[in-house]
Amino acid sequence: MTTNQLVQQIKKKQSFLCIGLDVDLNKIPPHLLKEDDPIFAFNKAIIDATHHLCVAYKPNTAFYEAYGLKGWKSLEKTIRYLNEKHPEIFTIADAKRGDIGNTSTMYAKAFLEDLAFDSVTVAPYMGKDSVEPFLAFKDKHTILLALTSNQGAFDFQTKSIDGKELYKQVLETSKTWENSQNLMYVVGATKAEFLADIRQIIPDSFLLVPGVGAQGGSLKEVCKYGMNTQVGLLINSSRGIIYASKETDFAQAAALKAEALKKEMETEIKRYLSID
Repeated sequence: MTTNQLVQQIKKKQSFLCIGLDVDLNKIPPHLLKEDDPIFAFNKAIIDATHHLCVAYKPNTAFYEAYGLKGWKSLEKTIRYLNEKHPEIFTIADAKRGDIGNTSTMYAKAFLEDLAFDSVTVAPYMGKDSVEPFLAFKDKHTILLALTSNQGAFDFQTKSIDGKELYKQVLETSKTWENSQNLMYVVGATKAEFLADIRQIIPDSFLLVPGVGAQGGSLKEVCKYGMNTQVGLLINSSRGIIYASKETDFAQAAALKAEALKKEMETEIKRYLSID
């Protein structure tokens, strides 16, 4: 999917919601455990109930890898279902990969070619040759971890080196990499006050923003400092939506949570932009 196609979906739906499909068998409704594939049954129901409210889904691969081969098959069925039924939806493999070049090439093929995700999250710590293999795929996106929402982000990401914070150096350096136009960036909602500086460096790039809701991030603050003329944001919510209920109405409850967040997004779009 191209960036323009994603922008068109945002305009059409008046939403920049990304729903995280982080499935924990201990948290899903108990009646689903009787299914042959409880994880896929849960995901399918969530997708069917919320696809009109969001523009992206983000399975965190750890929640599938933890269940071994069965979990991996559930992930494969989920992405196939999305690609076949809702090809307009932007898909993110939240895998946080990043290794030496030939290994990164194989990771890229696994997620962007074999599973056919639109994007994958990548850690930049090992530098240019660990990221460029992901960037080589046409109409695919690499979402670089820039400034994350966890407390440990302050251990390294905000440290000053030669008078400039490390995360800013990552942003500036990444712009020089081959096919850098295919980059997006993860910026945690709990770091909203940093967004103004980030937009000075990457004014036009899309930002994937976790941490709104359960982790305490503010949608209004993120939009105030992070929204650009194309919106330029994907706000992720996982637990706050998918675990809204553990009863048989779980999908409907998820849809209500998603709709409430989507309405807040409509308000923010109208506040800053005029995209009808």
